[in-house]
Amino acid sequence: MAEDAAEAVKWFRKAAEQGYAKAQYNLGISYYNGAGVTKDATESVKWFHKAAEQGEAQAQCNLGVSYATGEGVAKDDVEAFKWFSLACNQNLEFAKKPLAKVAGRMTKAQIAQAQRMARDFKPHTRHLNRVRPLRVDRLEPLSRARRVDLGLGGGAPNLEAKLP
Repeated sequence: MAEDAAEAVKWFRKAAEQGYAKAQYNLGISYYNGAGVTKDATESVKWFHKAAEQGEAQAQCNLGVSYATGEGVAKDDVEAFKWFSLACNQNLEFAKKPLAKVAGRMTKAQIAQAQRMARDFKPHTRHLNRVRPLRVDRLEPLSRARRVDLGLGGGAPNLEAKLP
């Protein structure tokens, strides 16, 4: 099992370094869970941020959790609200509850600032025009059950347990 997770991380890293948002998100999940790599919240946030900047909704939600809890990054409710809002704008239903929870501890001025930041957000995808495609023709796809076993396809961390 550990060998499979380490192999998955190897491929996630190759794709992530080429700018693939979903691979960046999956690498962030790997670091968050310690699947195939040493658990590292700071490294997890780094990869979530790269994916979130490209518009990856689940990474945006996870980045919101990180800012809301201060796990791997300095706690910042304005940033948390911004990232949760962006995820909600992409119809990520499970981002709504933590967005409301964070909003409940913010001032009106902070909410207005976060809303402005979310409104002004533009995904960074320019560099994707320059990358060559990742060769995946020899990879076997992981089944959903296998992805969950590896901690790679279970979605966001438990939001309810994380938020204060």
